[in-house]
Amino acid sequence: MSWQAILEAFESLSTNKMRSGLTMLGIIIGVAAVIAVLALGAGASDSILGEIEAIGSNLLFVTQTTSSEVRNPKPITLEDAEAIADPFAAPSVLAVAPSLQGSAEVTYLNENKNTTLLGVTPDYERVRSARLSEGLFFDSTQLSGNASVVILGYQIAEDLFGRSDGLVGETVRIEGQPFRVIGVLEEKGGSSFNSEDEQILVPLTTAQARLIQRQNPDQVDLIYVQAISAESMVTVEEEIASILRARHRTPIGLDDFTIFTQQAILDVASTVTGVLTIFLGGIAAISLLVGGIGIMNIMLVSVVERTKEIGLRKAMGARKIDILAQFLIESSLLSFVGGCVGIVLGWAISFVVGQIAAGSNMALNPVVDLNSVMLATLFSAAVGLFFGLYPANRAASLEPVEALRAE
Repeated sequence: MSWQAILEAFESLSTNKMRSGLTMLGIIIGVAAVIAVLALGAGASDSILGEIEAIGSNLLFVTQTTSSEVRNPKPITLEDAEAIADPFAAPSVLAVAPSLQGSAEVTYLNENKNTTLLGVTPDYERVRSARLSEGLFFDSTQLSGNASVVILGYQIAEDLFGRSDGLVGETVRIEGQPFRVIGVLEEKGGSSFNSEDEQILVPLTTAQARLIQRQNPDQVDLIYVQAISAESMVTVEEEIASILRARHRTPIGLDDFTIFTQQAILDVASTVTGVLTIFLGGIAAISLLVGGIGIMNIMLVSVVERTKEIGLRKAMGARKIDILAQFLIESSLLSFVGGCVGIVLGWAISFVVGQIAAGSNMALNPVVDLNSVMLATLFSAAVGLFFGLYPANRAASLEPVEALRAE
């Protein structure tokens, strides 16, 4: 009976508890490594994709090309952004927000901080879904008047003032020039890219005139374009390309600009994290093979030790399939129990890493899903069956007379 064989397997393994435990250790480590790697990979993927989606919805990004095939590419300018925002030229465009990026030193009393500075327009708030914990965003009057106003990122506010509230009306110096604080951005936490908590925002015209110098005074580094819907992304991309080709008069096939879509960035990020997770999971799975070799080794030793027992069973009428099943069940039990312990250990490792990441303000939340658990369990069971097959077959093939004569 199958249940009798399972009980006999438990009894056999329990007679050598230390040896059975050490044999399972390879499987435990292998399964735990696979579970932990897959959980961390899934968490990292969710974190990266979440940050990209948090940039805004239905976005396209327009920049100057970096291709070496295009000679003397024309820069992306504020006039280009205005042309893209024209509802007659690009009816599928909802909003456009040009931006200029640089670095600057921000000072308040004796505190100073080197940070990323962005020159933006009022539409940036809508396009990037920027939210303020206090204060107001720039308006058109401040933009046209080159106003000396600034919006602080959460971490910059904490570093300079030791707090992130009650700062509206305070004055900081950017590159030695006084700027009045009109708002503070909500905290967004750590990021795999440039953290928005470490940025400051000023009106685009102010950045062009006083803080960030470019060869062309109207040049911008990036144009955020928001489509009216996800379905219109392709249409918007075509409209932008048509407008810029006409304005820049570029030869066919040699565009001096590059258009990225948010979905394209999501696809690339998803592919990269998926390949990396599979690669690391494959490396971790190698330890399962090592554990399987350990099972085979111990089962071969067990066959030698129990040769007389096997001969006696066969002499009493046990069939070859009975002996084969007995040893296969033992190897499978070693692998299965080790796999279950490994799953718990892998979950514990993922939990600890997640807590460490949370304590370090990293946006990483390991995800142990049912698929990874099933994969690790089935793979560990398969390892036990595969590496137990040869010792089991060797035991089942012993002749009863020779087995009974064995010392």
